[in-house]
Amino acid sequence: MKNTIRVERAILNITQAELAERVAVSRQTINAIESNKYVPSTVLALKIAQVFQKRVEDIFTLEDTD
Repeated sequence: MKNTIRVERAILNITQAELAERVAVSRQTINAIESNKYVPSTVLALKIAQVFQKRVEDIFTLEDTD
């Protein structure tokens, strides 16, 4: 699964740490998600989408290998 979190953060001009604080996880978790090393839970994906005021499917997309 790929995501556009890095791009969305740049648009809002927020750091990984700021996003992490808003969704109540560690900065390392945000980094792992951005690097496609960790797939977030449904709840976390919804929280991230809410911060960016977008739909989950606008931020997270399945790849052919998923």
